[in-house]
Amino acid sequence: MHGGFEQFAGKQVVVDTDSDLYYIGVLTDINANFVTLANADVHHGDESTTTRETYIMDSKKYGVRENRKTVKILLARIVSVSLLEDVIEY
Repeated sequence: MHGGFEQFAGKQVVVDTDSDLYYIGVLTDINANFVTLANADVHHGDESTTTRETYIMDSKKYGVRENRKTVKILLARIVSVSLLEDVIEY
């Protein structure tokens, strides 16, 4: 693992992208092109009446709604990565 992501390895993360898609899952790998998450929730913000922040806070509080065993996210589309445990609840 490289690029400063070592601290996130094996932990639940929130991955924000430059699209309406965002991801919550366990970071298992990163390479020059992709970030890989396991036990992931791939969520399309346009398909929900809940705000992105509320959805993420609910995932922290109630658990991640897994809908993918594994997902690869194109590194070039990632805007930010944070630990789910670091999400501040209101």
